[in-house]
Amino acid sequence: MDRPKESSTMANPVLNERAIERAQHAGWAAPSAPNTSWAAPGGPTGTRPGGRLSDGPVSPYQGAMTVNGTITATAVLFVLLLISAAFGWNATDTNPDGELSFPSIALVGVGIGFACVIALYFKPAWAKVLGPVYALAQGFFVGAISRAYESFERGIVLQAVGATIATFLVMLVLYRTRIIKVTNRFRKIVIGATLGIMVMYLASFVFRLFGAEVNFLRQPSALGIGISVVICIVAALNLALDFDFIERGTQTGLPKHFEWFAAFGLLVTIVWLYLEFLRLLAMLQGRD
Repeated sequence: MDRPKESSTMANPVLNERAIERAQHAGWAAPSAPNTSWAAPGGPTGTRPGGRLSDGPVSPYQGAMTVNGTITATAVLFVLLLISAAFGWNATDTNPDGELSFPSIALVGVGIGFACVIALYFKPAWAKVLGPVYALAQGFFVGAISRAYESFERGIVLQAVGATIATFLVMLVLYRTRIIKVTNRFRKIVIGATLGIMVMYLASFVFRLFGAEVNFLRQPSALGIGISVVICIVAALNLALDFDFIERGTQTGLPKHFEWFAAFGLLVTIVWLYLEFLRLLAMLQGRD
């Protein structure tokens, strides 16, 4: 049987310091307390001649980002991803000769997912639309690749799911108890490592287009397993960046659509972590 296709899902480059800065520079912020003071004619901005209170300058503010809203958006995206994953799972099977039948449309889902990541990096306000698109497109691929791995090693999907959930919960506890503190230095190191991994993924993809195999990334050697472990660690640390973005976004009063942007970023990280766990487990079992 052919081996499962190597996952090409990228890391999460969208939830970072620049996203908050762009929102603030664009004039998005929670409204401050209204100015109820009276002013004489010709007084400061915010009053009308005669001392009557005006509404002041028009603001684009339409509601602030909240933790509960982000949780709701995340839940919606995960439901969509799981529904799509079920279709991807059922679309993948082995023929009577034992050869894996991998749906080519699943690879289209990877392309759509990558396009969503790029678009939302520049336009976070589109997250409420592109977030569900990403969940559906990437979900189909996740379901298909999961079925492919499961056909080689029964129980590997359940192990990867368990490892992903456990890692998420551990990182959440470490973040909430401030054992892990997201400082500027921490953020730069994790983002730098993430970008390095993205470059490695891209280089591997380009080499394969020209018929060259990057074997150390795919074979169950000590080097390959070690690299996969490092990638899993970096993906887990990205969860801390996601939690930090959500916390600071609610504190600074980012607009409501950033709930979907944060949910999208969290989904990207979790999908990446899950797929890397799949690959690591397959290599540990000598099946990759």
